[in-house]
Amino acid sequence: MAEIIQRDGTWTFDGETLRLVPGRDKNVSLLRRSLGELAVPLGALAGIAFEQGKKSGRLRLRLRDGADPLLQAAGGKLGEAADPYQLTVESDRYGVAEYVVDEVRNALLIEQVPTAPCDSYLLPGPPVPLSVSAGDGTASFDGEHIRLEWNWKTEEAKSAAGTRTLALSEVAAVEWQPAAGLENGYLRFTVRHAPTKAPPKYDPNSVELWGFKKDPLMALVAAAVQVRLPHPAAAVAESAEAPPALTKSASVPAPAAPAEDDHDALLRRLRELGELHQAGILTDEEFSLAKQAVLKRM
Repeated sequence: MAEIIQRDGTWTFDGETLRLVPGRDKNVSLLRRSLGELAVPLGALAGIAFEQGKKSGRLRLRLRDGADPLLQAAGGKLGEAADPYQLTVESDRYGVAEYVVDEVRNALLIEQVPTAPCDSYLLPGPPVPLSVSAGDGTASFDGEHIRLEWNWKTEEAKSAAGTRTLALSEVAAVEWQPAAGLENGYLRFTVRHAPTKAPPKYDPNSVELWGFKKDPLMALVAAAVQVRLPHPAAAVAESAEAPPALTKSASVPAPAAPAEDDHDALLRRLRELGELHQAGILTDEEFSLAKQAVLKRM
C-alpha cells in the first residue's frame, strides 16, 4: 500500500486501484470537490510522473486515451486546477511522492498494462441524476433524458421555445468548451439528423458559458452523457469495417468531388467541408477522407 496525504487531496494505491480523494482545502477546485472520490483501475493508467518545484511539486497521472469519459468530453481543456489527475505535493513530502510513483510504475510493468487507447470506458463517469446551473441555463441529466432550462440571461430567440428536453437516443455527441479570453464557452448537444451551425448563444441545444466559477461543472454533465454514448473506438472500428459509402449518415454529404470538375468548384467544395468540420457535423476522420477525395481531383 502506498499513500500520500496532502491538503490538496489524498492518493492511495493498493496494487490494483489508485483512489483519488480531493482535499478540503479552500484552494481545491469546485469541480474536483463535486466529482468526489475517484477509483482509477490500474488498467486505465498509461503512466505517472512527479515534478519537483522549489516550494511544491506535482504528481500527474496519465490515463489511456478513451479510458475516462470526463477527459473524453473535456477534450484536453480542463485547467490544472480542475484536473482531478493532478496533486500538489508539499516539499517535505517529495520522498513519499516518489515512492508512490515507483509503486505505480512497478505495478504497470508487472501487469504489463498496455498504453494503447481503450476500446471502452474504464471509469463510470459522474453519478446521475445531475444538475448544474451556469451561464444562461441549467442542464440536468437523469441517465435517460437531458433537460435544458433557461434563465433571465438567455437570448430571447433561444428561450422563446421554453424548456428543452432531449432523449439520450436523440443525442449523437456532446461537447464542453470552457470560456477563453473574450470567447465564451458552451455545453453543446449534437442532435441526430438536426445539426446546427448556430452559435451557442442562439442554439437551443447549447448552454452558453461566460467563464464563471460554476462553468467547469458543466463538464460533469458532458461526461455523464458521454459515458452513455457509443465509445469513440467503436465508431472508428465500424467505419474501418464498413464500405466508405456506408459510413456516412444521411445528414453528412458524401466525400465525392462535385460534378463540375473545375478548379474553382473544387476549392468551394474544400471550403464547405472545412465549415462542416468546424461545425462538428464531420468528424476528424470523415473530414480527412472527404478532403483527400477532393484533392485527388485537383
